[in-house]
Amino acid sequence: MFAKRLLQKARHHKQQFVQLGNMEIADLDIRVVVHYGIPSTASVLAFDPIQRLLAIGTLDGRIKVIGGDNIEGLLISPKQLPYKYLEFIQNRGFLVSVSTDNDIQVWDLEKRCLACCLTLDSNITAFSVICGSYFIFIGDEYGLFSVLKYECENGKLVQLPYHIPANSFAEVAGISILEHQPIVGVLPQACSSGSRVLIAYQNGLIILWDILEAQIVLIRGDKDLQVKHEVDSPSNCHLPNEPSECHIEEKEISALCWASSSGALLAVGYVDGDILLWKTSSDTRFSKGQEDGPSNSDVIKLQISSAERRLPVIVLQWSKNNGSRNDCDGQLFIYGGDEIGSDEVLTILSLEWSSGMETLRCVNRVDLTLPGSFADMILLPKTGPTDALFVLTNPGQLHFYDDTTLSMVISQQERKPSVFPVEIPMVIPTADPNLTVSKLSLLNPGEKSSKALLQLASAGKLGSAPFLGGNTKWPLTGGVPSQLSAEDRGVERVYIGGYQDGSVRIWDATLPVLSLICILEGEVQGTKVTGSYAPVSALDFCFQTLSLAVGNECGQVQVYKLNDSSDSTNFHFVTETEHEVHVLPQGKGTHCGVVFSLFNTPVQVLQFANRGTKVIAAFGCGRVAMLDLSLASVLFLMDPPSVSSCPVISVTLTSFTNTQNLLSKSILESELSENPTKELMLILTRDTGINIVDGVTGKKMNAQPLHLNKASTAISMYVLEGHVLEPGLSNEKHPRDLSNKSMQDDTSISINSHETETHSMLACSVELLSNTLVLLCSVDSLRLYRMKSLIQGDNKSVHKVNLPKMCCWTTTFKQDEKVCGLVLLYQTGVIEIRSLPDLELVKESSLMSILRWNFKPNMEKTISSTDNGQIVVVNGCEMGLISILASENGFRLPESLPSFHDEVLAAAADAAMSFSSTEGKKQGNASGVFSGIIKGLKGGKAVRRTENVTATPKSNITDLDGIFSRPPFSDLSVPVDNQEQLELSIDDIEIDEPLSVASTSFHMDKNNKREKGTERERLFEGATTNDIHPKVRTREEIVATYRKTGDASSAAAHAKDKLLQRQEKLERISRRTEELQSGAEDFASLANELVKTMEGRKWWKI
Repeated sequence: MFAKRLLQKARHHKQQFVQLGNMEIADLDIRVVVHYGIPSTASVLAFDPIQRLLAIGTLDGRIKVIGGDNIEGLLISPKQLPYKYLEFIQNRGFLVSVSTDNDIQVWDLEKRCLACCLTLDSNITAFSVICGSYFIFIGDEYGLFSVLKYECENGKLVQLPYHIPANSFAEVAGISILEHQPIVGVLPQACSSGSRVLIAYQNGLIILWDILEAQIVLIRGDKDLQVKHEVDSPSNCHLPNEPSECHIEEKEISALCWASSSGALLAVGYVDGDILLWKTSSDTRFSKGQEDGPSNSDVIKLQISSAERRLPVIVLQWSKNNGSRNDCDGQLFIYGGDEIGSDEVLTILSLEWSSGMETLRCVNRVDLTLPGSFADMILLPKTGPTDALFVLTNPGQLHFYDDTTLSMVISQQERKPSVFPVEIPMVIPTADPNLTVSKLSLLNPGEKSSKALLQLASAGKLGSAPFLGGNTKWPLTGGVPSQLSAEDRGVERVYIGGYQDGSVRIWDATLPVLSLICILEGEVQGTKVTGSYAPVSALDFCFQTLSLAVGNECGQVQVYKLNDSSDSTNFHFVTETEHEVHVLPQGKGTHCGVVFSLFNTPVQVLQFANRGTKVIAAFGCGRVAMLDLSLASVLFLMDPPSVSSCPVISVTLTSFTNTQNLLSKSILESELSENPTKELMLILTRDTGINIVDGVTGKKMNAQPLHLNKASTAISMYVLEGHVLEPGLSNEKHPRDLSNKSMQDDTSISINSHETETHSMLACSVELLSNTLVLLCSVDSLRLYRMKSLIQGDNKSVHKVNLPKMCCWTTTFKQDEKVCGLVLLYQTGVIEIRSLPDLELVKESSLMSILRWNFKPNMEKTISSTDNGQIVVVNGCEMGLISILASENGFRLPESLPSFHDEVLAAAADAAMSFSSTEGKKQGNASGVFSGIIKGLKGGKAVRRTENVTATPKSNITDLDGIFSRPPFSDLSVPVDNQEQLELSIDDIEIDEPLSVASTSFHMDKNNKREKGTERERLFEGATTNDIHPKVRTREEIVATYRKTGDASSAAAHAKDKLLQRQEKLERISRRTEELQSGAEDFASLANELVKTMEGRKWWKI
């Protein structure tokens, strides 16, 4: 009971005296504004050939989208799961992904958000999007083939009723399929517009299904064949060519692709390392019960290696040879199939077929050595002699082989040529060269410095298109930049990166798309400076003067003037004892004006002071220097504040009114009038020591430097002005108003009017110091001190918070021009946001939840931030800019975001495709009319037509929409239906037409007479005695026709309806037959009358 009352009393006391500051959780909104680089967990690629966009799926639920003009974006899934399939809905602005949890996600690229998600109960083992449509083919682990559609109007992914289980295919084909046989591939046949799909099962069975006609076109892999290596290959191809027994039924499919632009050839890779090239062209369609299966000539076997133990064929992709008329000639890209333990390579086989596709010749073989472990590859449509190629290797390395390089490699007769891929140029390089330090700095918009920096960026004309070297062009050009421009307001934000090779890069970060302003090399033109190429260790930027200070690990401080328009070419080299002046050759661009080389230890901290006229430099040896840039001189050097000479990690310069008087009890009027203000420099060393010195002379101000009793490691230090601690927050037992006490002490002194003004200034100074706090952040705690107490030697903290984990980086941010919050990053990747000055926890997050990053050692060295809550973090090859304040919109989102969908390009592509299909349709109709005329001229018995399965029927999305909206086999009819259709076509003929023909027979030309001569044959075409008998149907055909998924009662009702419809059709046919018979009798009598009339006439009277 006593403990409970004590807890209630403590809570009441805290609510009464302690303020949580001005920040609430509603003020925070942690979000990723900018992201550059390829994630290290990248695993799968997708490409939109029309919009020219590349998408990269990862193992942690992220999708990276890359376009042109530095346009990049990051899509983050709610679930941290790997993606196994990724495809664009081409030219529609949507991206479809499938995770290992079988979540099918549709991403809206224009809005950069998840549009919808559909989770299937079964495991998805095959996936494909029909080009130019919103239809998606799905195959699962149970052998079920189904169709999905994304309805962009309402933003839903709908599972359509069109689905075919494996046993349905087995019944239609008259074959046996093992239960629960997974589908490993669904490929829409090339040039079929989605009307035909190839379905491959894991056990090697391949079915080509015609969606429009609801029938199987061909079956492959259902029988054992004696397959020969009928490949003519030169010695450099190293392909085995020995006959062997190939048990198709025992081979598991691992990869497949079309190996011709017309879909006449299919390449299939197997788990045992074999590759079979199946010919899908045939003279007749597949029919149930046919004895003749695929022959030996329909399949050709390829082997990359003759070893007994080979890797499975993981990836197969094909590229057509542009210079050949045979659409099966091209390059087959293969990953896998080689001997286990061999070097990891990507094999390219150049294949050529004979005119009749009877023999295959391998012209050349190339093995591209991969720079890392293979993850995925994708071919880009032709921009030259052959396709370009993207290869993704681990960890997150993307390599590009342009068409020229591939053509040159393929034409060579070397199996392993020494060719190196083009490394993808990063917008923000972080690994090559290595980024060592960074700085994100704000500029005041509208000022001259901002406009001058914009002119510098325009003069550089570095552009945003990546430079690949030589004649190589960047293949990704997708995306539309924002209409907003920095030209009206100037540069508002810059990001500066220092690198291990001593160079510095500056980007314009005003908009979410960063653009490079300039690159500063470490060397000084015309002068050799030792150590100028040392890694950069510290940076600072002054927006008032556009000055950049760069410190390196050799102790040099280089100062650049970015807006130096003078003709001065003097270069100053300053050491502790010497000052050299060199004349540099005149040249364009930014150059270094002065270099300070004082100590041979790394520069730890750089900070501009006095509006950019001075620079404070702190070194690893513990010494601090004040540098005067206007005179290129050293104002003072400070000795190490501690005996151990710990490195200085933080320096803060602040100004107060006559702070020196705080140390004396009497006021010297002369001293106050001569030096009314003091600059205080607070220096923090790594061992948590705080020293306060005069910012002008370097003289120590605090009587006793601060050192924690418990050994700890300092991280940072901040001066908080204008914050008042409530009594409940302070650790002091008797809080006092220091300003009132000072005024009381001052009232005992007899003063004149001038002294009154002096006391008033001192009172303000004391009150300001009393309300000024110093925040010391160490790896295990946060401590608040009063500035006045530190100056007077009182090292007791007024508030302390022990941290639950080891902290490694901190920063503060402002809201309404006042410091209100503290951000802490722990070594576990956890991020905390605490309010100031009470240090209460407001919100907790993590790098994993924001960016899906794990914390890595030394990550804190490349983190930078601004006062408005924008933080730049770097991890490997990735760079992310995070904004934490909900009210902050310095990037002017979403207006400033570029669009990933070019609507103008999409409309132009649709118009071109529509025109192409219209022209093709016209040609097809002309061909049909011509064939109908030939058929009419032949007359007599109809001849059975043979057709090629690769001559795919023309279809459009509307036809597929109607078919997919109902279950398959639901509209298949019995043979009478075909007869009804034939009778309906006869009913369209006017029976009385012969009368009008007879009346005008004297005016007919020769063509009409020829038509009249064949009218009877055309009228009764197809009605021969051979077709009178009804066709006998098998049980399987009847089951496939009348199969229903409902219960017995529904099936009976459906059968009853069919019988009634059949009876109505028979009655209608009977009536039409009687009408036709009556018309024929009338025609016969008319003919008899005409014969009698013409009998009496001579031939010259006709």
